Amino acid sequence: MTDPHRPDRWPVPDSVLRRLRSDPEDDITRAAQDPDGFWLEQARQYEWTREPTTALTWNRPDMQWFADGQTNITLNALDRHARGENRTRAALIWLSETGERQIYTYGLLLEQVERAAAGLRHLGVQPGDRVVIYMPLTPEGVIAMLACARLGAVHSVVYAGLGVGALRDRITDAGARVVITADVGYRRGKLVDLYGIAAEAIAELGGVEHLILWERIKTYQREHDARTVPWETLFTHGHAPAVTVNAEDPLFILYTSGSTGKPKGVIHTHGGYMVGTAYHLRQLFDVRGGDVFFCTSDIGWIVGHSYIVYGPLVAGATVLFREGAPDFPDTGVLWRAVQEYGVDILFTAPTTLRLFMKLGADTLKPHDLTRLRVVACAGEALNPEAWRWAQEHIGGGLGEGAHAAVIDHWWQTELGAPTLGTHPRWPVRPGYAGRPLAGVDADIVDENGQSVPDGQQGHLVIRRPFPSMMRGIHGNPDKYAQIWNENPAGYLSGDLATRDEHGYISILGRSDDVLSVAGHRIGSADVEDALVSHPAVAEAAVIGIPDELKGQSIIAHVILRRGFEDQVGQGLRASITEHVRRELGPIATPAEIRVVEALPKTRSGKILRRLLRAQALGEDPGDLTTLEG
Repeated sequence: MTDPHRPDRWPVPDSVLRRLRSDPEDDITRAAQDPDGFWLEQARQYEWTREPTTALTWNRPDMQWFADGQTNITLNALDRHARGENRTRAALIWLSETGERQIYTYGLLLEQVERAAAGLRHLGVQPGDRVVIYMPLTPEGVIAMLACARLGAVHSVVYAGLGVGALRDRITDAGARVVITADVGYRRGKLVDLYGIAAEAIAELGGVEHLILWERIKTYQREHDARTVPWETLFTHGHAPAVTVNAEDPLFILYTSGSTGKPKGVIHTHGGYMVGTAYHLRQLFDVRGGDVFFCTSDIGWIVGHSYIVYGPLVAGATVLFREGAPDFPDTGVLWRAVQEYGVDILFTAPTTLRLFMKLGADTLKPHDLTRLRVVACAGEALNPEAWRWAQEHIGGGLGEGAHAAVIDHWWQTELGAPTLGTHPRWPVRPGYAGRPLAGVDADIVDENGQSVPDGQQGHLVIRRPFPSMMRGIHGNPDKYAQIWNENPAGYLSGDLATRDEHGYISILGRSDDVLSVAGHRIGSADVEDALVSHPAVAEAAVIGIPDELKGQSIIAHVILRRGFEDQVGQGLRASITEHVRRELGPIATPAEIRVVEALPKTRSGKILRRLLRAQALGEDPGDLTTLEG
């Protein structure tokens, strides 16, 4: 019997419904009946140098959206707002960990981007060139992204928490001619030497012609790489107009982890990505021009690309973003920002909600959060306990008198924009991401591509493309084709899922060996490669185990090289841990190093990580018939 105090689905209070402006039902119906007509209608809301007449052209796995259209995403993110009444509206509100604040109107942001783009052009950056951006979460990082886009250059942002090895790999794979970085970033009051990491990463990369340096603190003395160009010199070469590009021209490459090999460079384009991300900002998040939209992600991830930079700016909203941890320098800093800047929509991660759940509701009580009308979560599964707590204490309660809807949704770097979600008007099924959104043909299938019954576990697939999906994997068309062709049903997400009788889908976890730490996808192969590059480690295998706060923690199993066995009690584990931190960054740091004599393998030599996981969790490991004897 269902507990009346914990129903399967929670209805949305009327007090919340009255505040919402978007309604998805008509769009879902129209997109299902005429997807091409629906998406062309969305596309025609924007400024095109040549307006498209076609929507999807698809020869699986290759797709094109609005292929005969021409535009530049910055025309819609900047120019069309700065030319009109939005010129003096705040586009960006930035807060630093140290208390600094900067506000850029649409007019000022356009001017800065035009000048930065002219500076890049002076350095020889041309349409199609790749530029790696290794910057902290600051307006300068956003300006660098937009300046590349304005020239038709392809930016690849690398999260500033990643280390030398990870940055070098991404620069090399992208074939970047230019790298943009800062002297330092801030992390919980400490300075992170970003320039030092960047300079070391490119030290032996002859293809990098320029290392552009934004110096935040002039007293940070160091020896400069000979290719270093001061950031401020970019702004001395006039103003660059937006270069007209085809809708299908690449906008950016963003690296995301796979289960094997190196991270894959996901390619997104100007036209489809623009239309898809802006649509879901309006429809799922209920954002309109003039709203204050606070996104707690980072520009190094897809959420930051889509919902700190491009989506909000195309929509004409004001985006608030902040460098630093949500509970530093004190536990009230995030909620003071929500109150002070009149935030309408907050987009954060379940990890953040669980952090404040752990800290307790008293952290929220001094702050007026009643302007919030939507709190959206993505990154990892939003567990029922965290949803209920957030709805009670951030959203204003579970019944009448509530002011905000706390919603879950799911997507990936490869998908660009929300794909499954619980619209703020829909009842919430805690533990379920929600239903397929407008234009999304999602299904749960078996290995043969056949739909499985409701309640049964299967593979989450996308049967038909939508505009914001990736167009390929940089330098690896075979991997891209595999993602579309491995399962007959369509795009294979790599996630296992189940669906209830109302069409709500719950994400159960990965079907491969990708780890999810605080919402960040990390390939097991990346961590294992970093481990075995330590001189003491002969072989390694990593697993993710549940973590109350971060979703998963990384446990590393290592076999030591001969001669190192006696050093285990002499700081060897700490040395290995610090090595991984240096190579990949803090998010990939193992929570525990376990020294083992052997690793469980199949007869073909593949490591059975599921056996390690089952042993760590005390679970049944399942079929072990392939275990090496």
